[in-house]
Amino acid sequence: MEGEREQAILTEKHKGISRIEQDTKSTYGWYVRVRFKGNTFSKLFSDKICGGKHSSLLLAIEWRNKTEKKLGIIRNDKHMVTLSSSGTGVVGVRLNNELHRYEVSWVNDQGKQGKTSVSIAKHGKKEAFSRACAIRREKENARHIDSI
Repeated sequence: MEGEREQAILTEKHKGISRIEQDTKSTYGWYVRVRFKGNTFSKLFSDKICGGKHSSLLLAIEWRNKTEKKLGIIRNDKHMVTLSSSGTGVVGVRLNNELHRYEVSWVNDQGKQGKTSVSIAKHGKKEAFSRACAIRREKENARHIDSI
C-alpha cells in the first residue's frame, strides 16, 4: 500500500517542480522554481543527498510550499501564464490580422477554456484592443475571486 502511494506521488505533476536526470553530470533530483513579481527562487533536491527519489520529491514540495508562503503566494496548482507570447504584450489577448479582430482567451476557476473576440472593423484598432484587455482583466479577476 505504501509503495503504491509513493509511486502515485512520483508520477503526478507538481507545479513548479521538474525532474532532472542528467547522466553526463551524474545529476539526479528534483528542481524547484517559484516565480514571484519577476523574481525566480530555485533549488535542486538531489536524490543522493536527500535519501532517494521519493524523499527528495517530498523535500522539494515542502520547500516550494514554505517559499510560497513566505512570499505571500496563495498555494494552488493552477498553471498561470505571466508572460505574453502573443505579440500584444498582454497575456490572453492576441491580434488576428486575417479576421481583423483581437481574440481574448482565459481559463475559468473550474479549468474550462473561454474565448471571445472584439472586432477591429466595428470599434477601431485602439478601442478594440482596449475592450479586449478589459475583458481579459474581468475574466482573470473573476477566476481569482471564485477560487478563493
